[in-house]
Amino acid sequence: MRPAGSPSSLQQRRERAIELLKEGYQPCDVASMLNVDRRSVRRWNAAYRKSGKQALQAKRAPGRPTKLSERDRARLEKLLLKGAKAAGYPTDLWTCPRIAEVIRDRFQVDYHVDHIGRLMHSLGWSPQKPSRRAAERDEDGIATWAKIDWPRVKKTLRD
Repeated sequence: MRPAGSPSSLQQRRERAIELLKEGYQPCDVASMLNVDRRSVRRWNAAYRKSGKQALQAKRAPGRPTKLSERDRARLEKLLLKGAKAAGYPTDLWTCPRIAEVIRDRFQVDYHVDHIGRLMHSLGWSPQKPSRRAAERDEDGIATWAKIDWPRVKKTLRD
């Protein structure tokens, strides 16, 4: 499993471990200071001795590259901010199938509906559930009832 952190921060941690080893600290002590496993410190040290500083270089994060470029992702976000109605849908609610359809139509890229949530999360969006309220709802009437009728109807504790 890949450790948490950006590639550059992970590289800095490896370089710091080598510095501490050069200062005379034991691998167990270095591991404790950097909050890593002692075997990692030994592995980094062996790689450093074998290949030098280039063995500690940051590597690209593993995994399949994204289907949308950064520019396309920015364009998608602008489209989504305009609302679903502006994209031709009857309501202003964005759903994963709708977003997948917009991506397919505008960017000619197929995303499975199940992966749209991950894409939206990477853009900083979170799922929202619309509040369901009747269009005929009378807010003033509800407030009046809560002040006047509710105390009269509410059960009271017996002394």
